[in-house]
Amino acid sequence: MEESKKTPCRKKKYEKVGFEHKLFIIDQIHNGQISINHASQKYGISRSSISYWIKKYSTLEQINTGMAKKDEIKKLKEKIAELEFVKDFQQDVIADMELITGVDMAKKSLPKTLADEIEKKKQDRLKENG
Repeated sequence: MEESKKTPCRKKKYEKVGFEHKLFIIDQIHNGQISINHASQKYGISRSSISYWIKKYSTLEQINTGMAKKDEIKKLKEKIAELEFVKDFQQDVIADMELITGVDMAKKSLPKTLADEIEKKKQDRLKENG
């Protein structure tokens, strides 16, 4: 039996990154332009190094800005969900009114995409009620 040769495990060598470049990467991450994982792949730098730089070089203002953007995104997602709910409710009301009155209000006064959604709701209501 032949003994397999084992190659010694070597640490991956990274080039030294300049201070300005570190700040540039940190700023991109804080502004939400890039994730730590993507920055690691893009610039060939370990995630742990980037995380260390963020802790070491981030200013309180940058950290607060990053947190504020996450809060803003969360609020916008909540607002979108609320508006979707309102839109669905309004479409339900219009569909019901059209079924009661027999007048197609949506086709005359709303954009085609909305009118089509209301027409679908009407058809669904008719199927449900038989």
